Amino acid sequence: MGTDDKARHAKQDAEGKVKEGWGKLTDDERLEKEGRMDQAKASVGKAAEKVADAVRDAVKPHANDR
Repeated sequence: MGTDDKARHAKQDAEGKVKEGWGKLTDDERLEKEGRMDQAKASVGKAAEKVADAVRDAVKPHANDR
C-alpha cells in the first residue's frame, strides 16, 4: 500500500473520531454511529495495509532468486 492509502485511512479515522465526538456532544446517535463506522473502515484499511506490507517484505528478499 502506498503513502496515499495510509494518509487516506488516517484522515478517515480522524474524521470518524470527530463525528463520534460531535454526535455525543449534540446527542445525535446517528452521527455517533457514523463516526464509529468510519473508524472501523479505517481500521480495516490499516490492517489491509499491514498485510500487504508484510507480503511485500516477505517476497522482496526472494525476488533475486529467479
